[in-house]
Amino acid sequence: LRPPAGTRTMSAAEDAEWLRWVTKQFGSIAGEDKEIDLEEFKTALQVKESFFAERFFALFDSDGSGTISLEELLKSLSLLVHGNETDKLRFLFQVYDNHGAVRALRRIGVPALTRRGARSPRAGSGSIDPDELRVVLRWCLRESAIALPEERLGDLTLALFEAADKDHSGSITFEELREELESFPDVMENLTISAASWLKPPPPAERSCRPRCLTRAYWHNHRSTLAFLGGYAGLNLLLFSLAALRHAGLGGWVAVARGCGQCLNFNCALLAVLMLRRCLTWLRATPIAKVVPLDQHVVFHQLVGYVVLALAALHTGAHVANFSRLARQDGRHALAEYLLSARHGVGGLGGTASQTGLALQGLLAAMLAFSSPCVRRSGHFEVFYWTHLSYISVWTLLILHGPHFWKWFVVPGCLFVLEKVLGLAGRRAGGLRIVEVNLLPSKVTHLVIQRPQFFHYKPGDYVYLNVPAIATYEWHPFTISSAPEQQETLWLHIRALGQWTTKLYEYFQQPEPPSLEPKPLSRSLREKRCRRWAQVSAGPGETRRLCSTKCYIDGPYGTPTRRIFTSEHAVLIGAGIGITPFASILQSIMYRYRRRKQSCPSCHYSWCEDLRDEEMTLRKVDFIWVNRDQKHFEWFVSLLTKLEMEQAEQEPGGRFLEMHMYMTSALSKNDMKAIGLQMALDLLAAKEQKDSITGLRTRTQPGRPDWAKVFGKVAEEKKGKVQVFFCGSPVLAKVIRAHCEHFGFRFFKENF
Repeated sequence: LRPPAGTRTMSAAEDAEWLRWVTKQFGSIAGEDKEIDLEEFKTALQVKESFFAERFFALFDSDGSGTISLEELLKSLSLLVHGNETDKLRFLFQVYDNHGAVRALRRIGVPALTRRGARSPRAGSGSIDPDELRVVLRWCLRESAIALPEERLGDLTLALFEAADKDHSGSITFEELREELESFPDVMENLTISAASWLKPPPPAERSCRPRCLTRAYWHNHRSTLAFLGGYAGLNLLLFSLAALRHAGLGGWVAVARGCGQCLNFNCALLAVLMLRRCLTWLRATPIAKVVPLDQHVVFHQLVGYVVLALAALHTGAHVANFSRLARQDGRHALAEYLLSARHGVGGLGGTASQTGLALQGLLAAMLAFSSPCVRRSGHFEVFYWTHLSYISVWTLLILHGPHFWKWFVVPGCLFVLEKVLGLAGRRAGGLRIVEVNLLPSKVTHLVIQRPQFFHYKPGDYVYLNVPAIATYEWHPFTISSAPEQQETLWLHIRALGQWTTKLYEYFQQPEPPSLEPKPLSRSLREKRCRRWAQVSAGPGETRRLCSTKCYIDGPYGTPTRRIFTSEHAVLIGAGIGITPFASILQSIMYRYRRRKQSCPSCHYSWCEDLRDEEMTLRKVDFIWVNRDQKHFEWFVSLLTKLEMEQAEQEPGGRFLEMHMYMTSALSKNDMKAIGLQMALDLLAAKEQKDSITGLRTRTQPGRPDWAKVFGKVAEEKKGKVQVFFCGSPVLAKVIRAHCEHFGFRFFKENF
């Protein structure tokens, strides 16, 4: 079977590989009869709705037998995978020219859109009428997981039909559809069935001549982290060597034990330093933040924890080996006596170094085991919490065990105690109140908390939240989504993902939460509580309640986003609920716009002065929000709408803030199951100056961002040094980090 005339000519090797791959895939999905039926075809195509699977199946089944043979499959795939634009467009036109589906919808009472007086073409007549177009667009919406009212579907159908029906005949011919699609050259070039990834062989893996960690871009973007790790490793090696050489005369095992002990002095003190959140937040405003990777302090804390456990095991093993040697030489005392009995001269307070060392080893192993993600995220957070509190016992035993540990610990220990006292003082000041709760259909809890007096924070900061009604001892970090300029309240947007966040959402779903008092409530108190929980007006699908639930917050603590205002060109990328730190930043920008907005008293023309000052050097901000589906855009659409209105007077080329929305569940314009819908959405957005999915002026793009094109466009703008700030899943962070290294952009990721 040869590719159709006019297609891209393949080499003999490519052609053979393609035929081999398709034959293999055919054999994996076909039955024993070597034929593919409709159900097998649906499974292989991986489509959400059956309409397109049935249409594609009918067009693939050229002989009308009800099954697809290997020959029929190869013939159709040659058109779709290697065909020219006309071949692919002809196939698309046949999918849309489906009068049978229109008749079926008419039987169940779905309204038609055929213009008055226009002739409805029969099936296969070579034209598409409005009813057929509406049927296809309806299934396109379902395939892309987009929910729009029936009236909006009619607007989309009318917009696309009026644009394509050039001669106003009441139907769209093949030539008219081709003419309309010529305005989308990139779509025509790549038009295919994107969901059927089994149709084409996988591309060969790209292999670099050297590992990524050895590239210049990698070292540029990780220079502070690598420098810190290098200094950390070098200092440990130096401490070990000095201590081991000092005790080399006492034997090899003693030298190893002393070297590890000196490293343990340093690392156990460093564990405390890495969790001094208030001190680290203060350091972010100093030049030290440009040298030391403060953003990775949690990761480094975990790394040092593993190093401490490894050093402790080696330290203990070396001492056990030495005691075993002494027991053999002595002959009067067994090894157990050396390990379990206090002996003068062994070390530690009263010669208890062996006993305190074994206790430390057990505590460290328990802390490491119960701090693993599988424990913290599986509904056993309090196990992690209480076992991690044993750090108090660990530090106490270290002071008793090592005669010199206190010298390393005195400064970080005092700072740690001071931070804890400040935190406890804030928590015992009567607590705060959650004054309003908005429950969004996307399982997001929007908490409005009264702002404490003298509570100052920067855009993008986060706090630890405790709600005793949910769990007494659990504290969880959440980014503040309100701007610092908002004086009276704090906002937190919390998505129900884990056990605690789900319990929080369900708690506020109740008409009246269960009483926390042990005694029955009086009638007056119950009426007062009901008034607290009086439901107020809310948006569609949203539950908004006034309440007075007690909570505690600990913070604020700084994040990498504090660097945004000192950047020149900032790219903010939020995935899903990862928009929360950027919501605070964007609101702060909006407040600054309002403060600097000027207007002419004569003509009432308004403009905004340059935002740059000593605290803000931004020239340009690109905000990119990637969401899985339509409902998740509800979180901050109102905020983004206000931001668009603030910049409405500015020219598009000179706008300070550019927004880019992506919906990953929506199929791209290159897919035959979505091209009509995306064209209609583009036409209607251009006509109404409003996106049909979010209501914003910014058009929501389907599919995942092409990061190479996005960052390429950012680099071409030349607005200054580019810094990329990301908050979202680690998988996406890895992809974006690689592109940043390619373009030479600095990359920062939120770490809690």
